[in-house]
Amino acid sequence: MKLTLDEAERIVDAALKAGEGLGKALSVAVVDAGGFLRTVKRSDGARPLTPNIAISKAYSSAVMERPTKMLKAWAEGNPAFFASLSQHAAQPIVATDGGVTIKRGGEILGGLGISGGTAEEDQQVCEEVLGGLGYELSFQAWGGAKGHG
Repeated sequence: MKLTLDEAERIVDAALKAGEGLGKALSVAVVDAGGFLRTVKRSDGARPLTPNIAISKAYSSAVMERPTKMLKAWAEGNPAFFASLSQHAAQPIVATDGGVTIKRGGEILGGLGISGGTAEEDQQVCEEVLGGLGYELSFQAWGGAKGHG
């Protein structure tokens, strides 16, 4: 299964609309399972750095195969190793809210990243949009912050 450009555009458009509903100017990015950018849009009024942040969140959630908020314990438990991951990646690996893995039928299709609201708002929009479009939002937790890598 692949993430089509049409699907990526639907996800981005739904997220931008959700941002409008919150009164937030967002940037939204979608990458495929390999972390390659499918589409990114910056709404009118979104801060200039937000597209890059959204891309990093989307990339991280795709290649790490977990939502970025699930990476927090790992980043805190082994900060030196976690920080070194970005040296091996095409984009920075981030551990914050606002990046959710796109998954359907148990298969990782890509990642959605949102920037422009608070961390909680970015996360909320990710989950509402992906859940509303029928993507899976459950991910098995890793066994703690140790033993990754």
